[in-house]
Amino acid sequence: MTSYLDKGERPDGGRFVHFDHITFWVGNAKQAALYYCVHLGFTPYAYRGLETGSREVVAHVVKQNDVLFEFQSALNPGNSEMGAHLVKHGDGVKDIAFSVENIDFIVSKAKEKGALVVRDIHQESDSFGTVKLATVQTFGDTTHTFVERTNYKGLYLPNYKTTPLDTGLLATLPRVGLRFTDHCVGNQPNDAMESVTQWYEKSLLFHRFWSVDDKQVHTEYSALRSIVVTNWDETIKMPINEPAPGKRKSQIQEYIDYYGGAGIQHIALNTENIIEALKALRARGMEFMKTPDSYYKQLKEKLKTSKVKIVEDMDVLQELNILIDYDDNGYLLQIFTRPMQDRPTLFIEVIQRRNHSGFGAGNFKALFQAIEAEQEIRGNL
Repeated sequence: MTSYLDKGERPDGGRFVHFDHITFWVGNAKQAALYYCVHLGFTPYAYRGLETGSREVVAHVVKQNDVLFEFQSALNPGNSEMGAHLVKHGDGVKDIAFSVENIDFIVSKAKEKGALVVRDIHQESDSFGTVKLATVQTFGDTTHTFVERTNYKGLYLPNYKTTPLDTGLLATLPRVGLRFTDHCVGNQPNDAMESVTQWYEKSLLFHRFWSVDDKQVHTEYSALRSIVVTNWDETIKMPINEPAPGKRKSQIQEYIDYYGGAGIQHIALNTENIIEALKALRARGMEFMKTPDSYYKQLKEKLKTSKVKIVEDMDVLQELNILIDYDDNGYLLQIFTRPMQDRPTLFIEVIQRRNHSGFGAGNFKALFQAIEAEQEIRGNL
């Protein structure tokens, strides 16, 4: 495991602030939005569709504290772009949007470094003000949208209205408490991780933050390599993963096969209290990966000689299948949902940090073994 201290040249002309929102392309946006509301604790927030003058695409936006997910679907039979995307990839993440300051500088730098601009800087306005946006292509069919909201005071983005979805049922369900997007993981085919990392360094002026290789992250059957890239302020983190050769098919390769190429494998959502969040999520019917009891038996032995003391009750963490990774300074607690759709592609991570900025390298083996058990059931190991 490697942590990087060199941030490179400071990009003084513009700034990436934080994750803004994440856009999913799905077969039925209304149903997908409600699924995330019922099971993950989101609240219906904003809407764009026929009733607001959008004739081609419908969008349902859901919110939980600082996390915004937008689900989009085609309204008409002839939308070949969205149709082809769904046939190839199934439901999944199309765009990761970043809040930025000085979009003109950021886009000019990206162009200068050869980034493919899908849609150049443009303005969208309504009675609440104006937002500047631009979109660039990253790995696979995934894009990044830059959002500059300096002159906008509206709900979400221009020409979105308050959601028509009823929140009566949701008010009766336990509160989850997911606070913000901690990181988004992009899976790449073998030998593509380094070139994608270099794209972020060159086009967005991101820098390397953390990495592991297959010597550190492997099971008997499979392995991965990962490099985490981040912005100057280290508020946006994008782990870039690729499979490493193993005896059988890794879960990274399974994702690539079923998604039809590179894409977003999982979204990590941060919470201040993972135990209470997990209790609420399980009460809402959310399904999670299972961790064998042997993991906790070994962990308890290792923790006896650790400088770090786990504040939470270990028996409760074991009962809820929460994973623990630690170093001499602190620890993190994390758990992973089962796939959020029929294809074994996108899943959600819930994470709590206590003075620990890693990504659970000590848990990768346990996670891989849990996923491999499910791959075996699916006939894909």
